[in-house]
Amino acid sequence: MGRAAVIHKAAADLRVPPNLSDYDATCGGFSWSEMAAQLPSPPGGGCNIAWSAVDRHADGPLKDRPALRFLGSGDPAGPIPVTEFSYAELADRAGRFTRVLRDLGIGKGDRLFVFADRIPELYIAVLGALRNGTVVTPLFSAFGPEPLATRLGLGSAQVLVTTEALYHRRVAAVRDRVPTLGHVLLVGDGEERTDVPGTLDLRSLLDAAEPAAPTPTTADDPALLHFTSGTTGTPKGALHVHGAVVTHYATGTYALDLHPDDIFWCTADPGWVTGTSYGIIAPLLHGVTSVVDEAEFEADRWYRILQDQQVSVWYTAPTAIRMLMRAGPEVAQRHRFPNLRFIASVGEPLAPDAVWWGTDVLGLPIHDNWWQTETGGIMIANTPAFDIKPGSMGRPLPGVEAHIVRRDEDGGVHEVTDADSEGELALRAGWPSMFRGYLNQDERYRKCFAGDLYLTGDLAKRDADGYFWFVGRADDVIKSAGHLIGPFEVESALAEHPAVLEAAVIGVPDEILGEKVKAFVVLERGIEPDDALRRKLIGHARVRLGAAVAPKELEFVDSLPHTRSGKTLRRLLKARELGLAEGDTSTLESPEVTR
Repeated sequence: MGRAAVIHKAAADLRVPPNLSDYDATCGGFSWSEMAAQLPSPPGGGCNIAWSAVDRHADGPLKDRPALRFLGSGDPAGPIPVTEFSYAELADRAGRFTRVLRDLGIGKGDRLFVFADRIPELYIAVLGALRNGTVVTPLFSAFGPEPLATRLGLGSAQVLVTTEALYHRRVAAVRDRVPTLGHVLLVGDGEERTDVPGTLDLRSLLDAAEPAAPTPTTADDPALLHFTSGTTGTPKGALHVHGAVVTHYATGTYALDLHPDDIFWCTADPGWVTGTSYGIIAPLLHGVTSVVDEAEFEADRWYRILQDQQVSVWYTAPTAIRMLMRAGPEVAQRHRFPNLRFIASVGEPLAPDAVWWGTDVLGLPIHDNWWQTETGGIMIANTPAFDIKPGSMGRPLPGVEAHIVRRDEDGGVHEVTDADSEGELALRAGWPSMFRGYLNQDERYRKCFAGDLYLTGDLAKRDADGYFWFVGRADDVIKSAGHLIGPFEVESALAEHPAVLEAAVIGVPDEILGEKVKAFVVLERGIEPDDALRRKLIGHARVRLGAAVAPKELEFVDSLPHTRSGKTLRRLLKARELGLAEGDTSTLESPEVTR
């Protein structure tokens, strides 16, 4: 017997009255200005993300509440080490980092990058820099030297916060390629201070600093620079402003249903936008305790965290859910989760079987939602008070107006109103966390809009009940383990190897990752393909790009399909790989491609 098409709200755990209980009434009466009024302004006015997230709590009733609870690696068989920062302590450390930056001559509008694992200094640096009006970019610590150097260069990084180990393994080799980088602040691997030439010891600087007051900023001042991958060329730097804090607060209220006594765990790394918006900002805005796990995924450990840390709201990714599913229900059954009341997922579409798995194994359905780096916050969600249609992204949140459109030949768009008709997902501009530009790519930014509609590049459909369903990407970007990977970046790294004449990469389905990167490589004349060379090329890509970005598979081919203008037809490679219709091949430079 098949599963029902809908999980009714009665099946959800509603022991806490949901923040969004009357969808139609809330959406109909919603205004972003009224939502903004719920967040107090800094003394003297303006808007600052870090002040709203930390400073305003530091002297109030929440000052002694744990803000961040860090879980160390420790002995896998023993208790998990815990280090907590109260809101007052976090404000003190962030204020000290603000002072460190000012003493270095770093101020409003300057650029700071953080390249570190999920350690306290990462969070302190992000918040302290935002207080200073400095634009912050957290980077994924698994990046190899090449993606790191590319992003530091594109962002004109002036300050880098990293660890001693990452500096020696990744940063030192590319530092000279970033002429704007004046300061590297290192976090030592042990208790001793670091003494690496050309760097500063961050812990010593923090200990010696006096907390500084925030720099006045407005809602339109730049705050965050997040990089996202495109299909061609370099990564895109999406710029967000301090006013985005209103979306972070609203979506923490409606999509994640945060309440004052919650213990919240977002498993995303701050190197990705989810880990910044919802691993740092949103929970602090709501004054809840946020769990940060410094270790990598391990199924039993994750269940221990849910149980021992009494997590009530859990925000994770489909890849992690699939890994838990693969570990088997018996691992979950060794633990109890009486406090867990709401589970949400983001990063890629959540398959219906994963939604039902949550109900069967954890006693709660998993609520999918949708957003992008460019949107800065959750736009479409399955919220706790409403029926879930497994496989659906949900419905637009209050203040978000979503449409299905198709592009016209003249460059315009027209809306598709028929239920279940596919088109491109578009959002009406105006939400506070909407990105304000691509760094140094004004024309690329303009092409994202048709009038006041932001064209997301995601194909979707809307059913008769107003639920949206993801269909696929309109471009070649690969979504693996929730991360967007630009083909060009991977292809360029492979092409650097002297054995490679040309390379193309696509995403192919993977049970755990959603998609994995597969490379097709044309070798230079006279070089014979074999398994040893295949392993060498994959290893080369891992060294250059990091394991998260490098290909998982590599196939040698005699040639690649190109258009007559020279563009690689990744679409055709993917169709042939998956046994799909090849579509229009009239632009091919030759009718056949030997594989």
